[in-house]
Amino acid sequence: MTGYDRHMLEALVCPETRAPLTYDSEAQELISKAAHLAYPIRNGIPIMLVDEARKLD
Repeated sequence: MTGYDRHMLEALVCPETRAPLTYDSEAQELISKAAHLAYPIRNGIPIMLVDEARKLD
C-alpha cells in the first residue's frame, strides 16, 4: 500500500468488530487487534473480507 491515503485508512474499520485498524507496512496488512485478524493488501487494495483475513495468534 505504498503511498496510501491516511484519510482512507482512518475511514476503514474491521468488518467483524467495527474497531479501528492499524497498518503493518512490512506485511502489507491491516490489523484488527479487536478481532485478532490481519486483512491483506493486494496491489494496493485492502481486501476487507473476513474469509480472506489471516488469524493472528
